[in-house]
Amino acid sequence: MFTNIFHELAAILMLAGVIGVVGLKLRQPLIISYILTGIVAGPALLGWTSGGSELELLSSIGISVLLFVVGLKLDVGLIRSVGPVALATGLGQIAFTSLFGFLLCLGLGFAPVQAIYIAVCLTFSSTIIIVKLLSDKREIDSLHGRIAVGFLVVQDIAVILAMILLTSFATDAGGGVAAQAVRLLLVGSAFVVGTAATMRWVMPPLLGRLAANQELLVLFAVAWAVGLAALADAVDFSKEVGAFLGGVSIASTAYREAIASRLTGLRDFLLLFFFIDLGSGLNLSAAGVQLWPALVLSVFVLVGNPLIVVAIMGAMGYRRRTGLLAGLTVAQISEFSLILAALGLQLGQLGDGELSLITLVGVITIALSTYMILGSDRLYQWLQGPLRLFERDNHFSEIAGSSSGPARVDVILLGLGRFGNAIHRQLQPHNLSLLGIDFDPQALRLAAAQGLPVQYGDSEDPEFTASLPLSSATVVVSTLPSLEANAAIRHGLATAGFRGHFIATAHDEAEVARLEFMGAHRTLLPFLDAAERAAELIIDDLLQLRDQPARSA
Repeated sequence: MFTNIFHELAAILMLAGVIGVVGLKLRQPLIISYILTGIVAGPALLGWTSGGSELELLSSIGISVLLFVVGLKLDVGLIRSVGPVALATGLGQIAFTSLFGFLLCLGLGFAPVQAIYIAVCLTFSSTIIIVKLLSDKREIDSLHGRIAVGFLVVQDIAVILAMILLTSFATDAGGGVAAQAVRLLLVGSAFVVGTAATMRWVMPPLLGRLAANQELLVLFAVAWAVGLAALADAVDFSKEVGAFLGGVSIASTAYREAIASRLTGLRDFLLLFFFIDLGSGLNLSAAGVQLWPALVLSVFVLVGNPLIVVAIMGAMGYRRRTGLLAGLTVAQISEFSLILAALGLQLGQLGDGELSLITLVGVITIALSTYMILGSDRLYQWLQGPLRLFERDNHFSEIAGSSSGPARVDVILLGLGRFGNAIHRQLQPHNLSLLGIDFDPQALRLAAAQGLPVQYGDSEDPEFTASLPLSSATVVVSTLPSLEANAAIRHGLATAGFRGHFIATAHDEAEVARLEFMGAHRTLLPFLDAAERAAELIIDDLLQLRDQPARSA
């Protein structure tokens, strides 16, 4: 339709903006909007683009920058911080989804190679989407949030290995499978050794010189990512892995956060073209044929992936609520799944039908899982009965480090995060009997080390709330930021006949009236209160500075 590529890109970007606004109103990730933009702008509807070489070039650069940022932010130490549960759930979910997904695909009539691709694509979840949703819900630092991010790191490592292995399945390389394996091992080893050497001797002094100019530092990072991707591609290795190792080579330097923060916007902009290119190439007739398999596989991802995480965490001693909230984060496939599908099409191991199938599963699972994660508290209320099957009765790993609290208390503090810990420190000198409640073992250990009697518990569970020493308590303070959580706590206190004061926490003034209507005696606004106190101190300093010249005169 357009004879000028600039006009074509301008029209596509404006269309992406309009569809993105609609998606935002529907609380959908931008990935969905980008794919829909490609479908609408593609030959199936408006015919604005047919996925030309310009879009392919921009999408290739976007993928390279994405993998570079993944390598740059790879934090293996995060896995250790949440203990073995991240490794167990990460590897367990990958094994479960790959095996049963493969068998399910065979049952749907796919050939073994296509079944392997599809099963692997069903395995990975979107780190970008999950971190954004957990941050919006203020749960990124919660126990289930840290566990989820931990096993997403495991998935990030696994997806790189999957790219290497699936690339080695290419049939056009000569010498047989053994020769391909040897070549892959040699080239991969050379890249790893080169990355380690660069990380050790080259990057620290080089980046130290470039850091004087932030623009030059970002330019070097992009050039390094794309350059290593091109080098890997030139030696018949995976260009995605080349870009990933480029990020790893910088990950240990002091400049990784500065580079990553500046590349995030560029990554998101360039990935737009990958998803638009993917959507524009989607064969709607093939997608219609694949609709039934897509629905079957979507149900498998939406139900099977969370359940296996709940089962593994339950076997390790975690409560069903923690398991469900963490498990819901794997109820969708990721942008890496679509990248793997595009790689399979490029290698000739997948056809348009399989690519359409994986894209459909992506759209369905990302769209539905977003609402599942946003409504996770209500979903747990519906499912807590059946989920008891996955919960151990005699011991919980989450209780490690906690102790039973005193029989008589003045103040019960629900939530021992940074705000709750600060409240404890301020109340400690007043000779009050305190009891801290949390279901995060790290928070419990920290509070116990500071002398606070603590008890493991889920404050939103009415049965647990009734077991607290409420008859002696004068005040119950909730530092939990969720309106739904505070409503559940208030309901549990009312059911247990608590007659003292309930103090809740809100993040903005809009929540205050609702909490007071629920029965909160007082509402804390930590950010606003801190800002008011900071303003008072600033005004005091200004007045003192203004008075000094007058006094000296």
